[in-house]
Amino acid sequence: MTEFRVPKLNNNDTAYVLVEWLAEDGQAVRDGDPIVLLETSKATEEVEAPADGVLRRLLAEGAECEPGQVIARVLGSADEAAGETADENPGGPETPVPSGAASGVVVTAPARELIEAHGIAVERVYALGRKVIRRTDVEELLGGQTPSPAAVADDAPAANDASGDDASGDDDAQWITLSRAQQRTAEVVERSRREIPAAFTAMNVDVTEVLSLARDLTRRLRTLVGLPEMVVKAVGGLLDRFPMFFAEPGPGSRARRAATADVGVTVDVGGGLFIPVVRDAGNRPLAEIAGDLVGFRKTALTGSFRERDLQGGAITLTLHTHDGIVFAVPIVFPGQTCALALTAPRSEVVQDGSGFAVRKTATIGLAYDHRFINGRDAAEFLGELRTALESPARFLTENG
Repeated sequence: MTEFRVPKLNNNDTAYVLVEWLAEDGQAVRDGDPIVLLETSKATEEVEAPADGVLRRLLAEGAECEPGQVIARVLGSADEAAGETADENPGGPETPVPSGAASGVVVTAPARELIEAHGIAVERVYALGRKVIRRTDVEELLGGQTPSPAAVADDAPAANDASGDDASGDDDAQWITLSRAQQRTAEVVERSRREIPAAFTAMNVDVTEVLSLARDLTRRLRTLVGLPEMVVKAVGGLLDRFPMFFAEPGPGSRARRAATADVGVTVDVGGGLFIPVVRDAGNRPLAEIAGDLVGFRKTALTGSFRERDLQGGAITLTLHTHDGIVFAVPIVFPGQTCALALTAPRSEVVQDGSGFAVRKTATIGLAYDHRFINGRDAAEFLGELRTALESPARFLTENG
């Protein structure tokens, strides 16, 4: 018998949601077969069977599970599976689905508790049209609905609460609950602020020429090329000259070199913040990098990233490209030494000989772990990046 334990899928989550079993209870499976779909705060991941045998499921779809938790067993033979007692699997592998449940819809345990506490009709819940119903989804339905006495009692502060806030008149409509993805983002930000002594430097870059070249390449390559794509490519070309900016902080006074310039790029299309990774940005053609970013935006719309899409970034580029943004300070993500921020291009009037001209400029900011990088190094890194972007034809020729 082999115990099937939940693997550690990322460093930010302490719990995942079991979205769907991909193999039936009692089904024969082979080592490496996908048997369960787990959802983290950012992605969904198929997890494979650890051995050949017969699957005995121990956790219901929709339940939360933690890394290391045993959620199934893979038995050595069908006979062994048949001999397993009910005591080894109390309550059976599945929890009953409420009457009227939509086919394929999973309701997590916290969501079910809230539904029952407020007496919400299940039809309203399934009408949301979501495959997995979480507590935050149910909270959306509550709106101005008056909570039940039991729910109020559960949410009320203790009599000796020293906060001083009088919440006796509060209802659910007054509270905004962070999504699971945003809660994980908050945890990463808190950890960064707590553990990393970050400094910051910013530099303005003339992007007039690089934007013109990007428009031309968009037509020639038949894929969207913009300033973010150009910056990713330029950053990738700096690995050899600035290895510390791509290194992973290690114990003591050491940092591990990165073999390739893997650049994480923020993507937020309204469904949460994702940071998928462009692999080996320094050695791959610009057309491939542009294709990656187009694909990332499409995947963000469906929320179907896999953990492998989001892992392994050596440096992060955060995009702040809404009109009017002139300055942004990124956080340094744990496991990295720095992060870049790119703002929207803006028009700027400059003196040109005896007259004036209009150029496009953007600000690139660099937040860096001051234990590994000093201000002089940061200025030189940004200077090299500015030089590359202001002479784009040359850096594209040199770096492919």
